[in-house]
Amino acid sequence: MSEIKKFENKEVRTFWDNEKEEWYFSVVDVVGVLTESDNPRKYWSVLKTRLKKEGNELATMCSQLKMKSPKDGKMYKTDVADMRGIFRIIQSVPSPKAEPFKMWLAEVGKERIDEIADPEIAIDRALKTYLKKGYTREWINQRLQAIQVRKELTDTWQDHGVKEGREFAILTNEIYKAWSGMTTRQYKDFKNLKKENLRDNMSTLELVLNMLAEATTAELANTNDPQGLEENKVVAKEGGTVAGNTRKDIESKTGKPVITSKNAIDFAKMIEDVTEKADDEN
Repeated sequence: MSEIKKFENKEVRTFWDNEKEEWYFSVVDVVGVLTESDNPRKYWSVLKTRLKKEGNELATMCSQLKMKSPKDGKMYKTDVADMRGIFRIIQSVPSPKAEPFKMWLAEVGKERIDEIADPEIAIDRALKTYLKKGYTREWINQRLQAIQVRKELTDTWQDHGVKEGREFAILTNEIYKAWSGMTTRQYKDFKNLKKENLRDNMSTLELVLNMLAEATTAELANTNDPQGLEENKVVAKEGGTVAGNTRKDIESKTGKPVITSKNAIDFAKMIEDVTEKADDEN
């Protein structure tokens, strides 16, 4: 899905890969914004040639996609890069506009090293980030518990011969389908999400049911000792079904669907509205 994003009133062509869940950016457009060059295409061509000669891996990080030309509206193959590639390009561009990004990347790198040395820093940072985004402390506490449940599940999967990455994603899909009726991608599409974390965009009830599904799956795996992907798929479906049945019971008693299309932006707006109403009443 192609889109145009604005940066300092300049257009940057982008493409969203739904399968990979990754944004790709037109390198020429990004270079044009950073350098304010009259000919960003030539600037990028010279920079790319220089980087290749230096043996820089950046050249291999770029791919090509057809994007609409802002000049004639026709589709041409254009160099694109994902977020990692764009950050690497920024590091290679000598420009005052690139400097704030370079400083930010250096700060992020330092924070990551600090978190490796003391993981508690990462937890504190996560708490502050959630608060800044408008989440309630009750939701945050639930989310942190969900993270712990997820970690226990993935540890269990590894102990039972499941490989991290693709196989984790397959089993997660089995759990989601069993309790929500949707795959991870379908669930994200329902909430109008792209790169965002699905659990960060769940209501408290959705989060609790997902925790139930994952905790039950881990318990069943420890009890039944499945080995490898196929045997764990059966257990993942069983664990998800337990939460799925609970969801149906709740919906039959409330007459309302548990799964909502609302995402974190909607939840934050609801909290803001409630707060403003309370202030007006006081």
